[in-house]
Amino acid sequence: MAKDYYELLGIPKTATKDEVKKAFHKLAHKLHPDKAGGDEAKFKEVNEAYQVLSDDKKRSQYDQYGSASFDGGGPPPGGGYGGHGFGGAGFDGVDLGDIFNDFFGAGFSSGGGQHVERGRDISVDIEISFEESVFGVTRKVVLGKTSTCDTCNGTGAKPGTKLKKCTTCAGKGRVNELRKSFLGTFSTVTTCTVCQGAGEIPEDKCKTCSGLGVRKKQEEIEIKIPVGVNSGEMLRMTGKGEAVARGIPGDLYIRVRVKPHAIYHRDGNNLVTRLDVNLSDALLGATYKIAGIDGKQLDVKIPEGVKFGDILRLKEKGIAASKNGRAGDIMIHINIKTPTRLSSKAKKLIEELKSEGI
Repeated sequence: MAKDYYELLGIPKTATKDEVKKAFHKLAHKLHPDKAGGDEAKFKEVNEAYQVLSDDKKRSQYDQYGSASFDGGGPPPGGGYGGHGFGGAGFDGVDLGDIFNDFFGAGFSSGGGQHVERGRDISVDIEISFEESVFGVTRKVVLGKTSTCDTCNGTGAKPGTKLKKCTTCAGKGRVNELRKSFLGTFSTVTTCTVCQGAGEIPEDKCKTCSGLGVRKKQEEIEIKIPVGVNSGEMLRMTGKGEAVARGIPGDLYIRVRVKPHAIYHRDGNNLVTRLDVNLSDALLGATYKIAGIDGKQLDVKIPEGVKFGDILRLKEKGIAASKNGRAGDIMIHINIKTPTRLSSKAKKLIEELKSEGI
């Protein structure tokens, strides 16, 4: 029975080679019988379709004569499932490590490259005051985590002793394993479990870490919170996460939470506040004092005739400038206080103002 290879891969007849490859990758992940819900028959059909449509000559032949031109619909020559790997031309340079890592473990490597382990990332929350977020601050935290051994500096060897070649992997850091599946026999590459991929092992093990190069301990870490950090901002300290034997340590992520301030809030690098002004001062002008973010008193000159909602600016009294910018300002929103009770004298004065049209 004729097969529609385009329909099997779920692509149009105008699909590019890259689209053919992507469609095959997706379906191979889904249908491989070694995975839950896989389907061996459909996997073979998808592979058959891919081997034809990924080859320009075979695709042209298929477009003219259909699948019957390929031995009654069997796998086209040059590909197939058997043998010691998937190196046949029918796969057109596909990196099979991407697909078969899921089926045979993370140690599978089509190129035979060494896999380097990486430690876990760690995240912590730090709460700081509004003032500390403006000026920056240094905090220390104590974390219980796997860290590099201080005694051997991560080598796993007793101080004063040397490392020797790992006999399990012959110093390569990886070993080859043959694994069988219905597709054939595969040669897979895995990290050596004896030397953890380093290719070397200690002649005498470090007593502190038992030769692992890492150990669980309490570690004090100094965290520098930069000037002008925002609440919710995430900082990263490279290499301060979990260490791993013969590998690369993870990172430490710090989420900063800033406590609200009594009178200020941020708008970029500007500090915003509100100032209540007496009605008479709004009419005649005056000088008020407010506390700056550093606690020092600042003079605010209220101009004559200032109105409710006007904004006064104290230049460069906000958050310090970044390397390529300028310091922010203090933005003061004016609120004019209206008296709710008036003395008879005040009423008389206001009546006089009223008579003058004020």
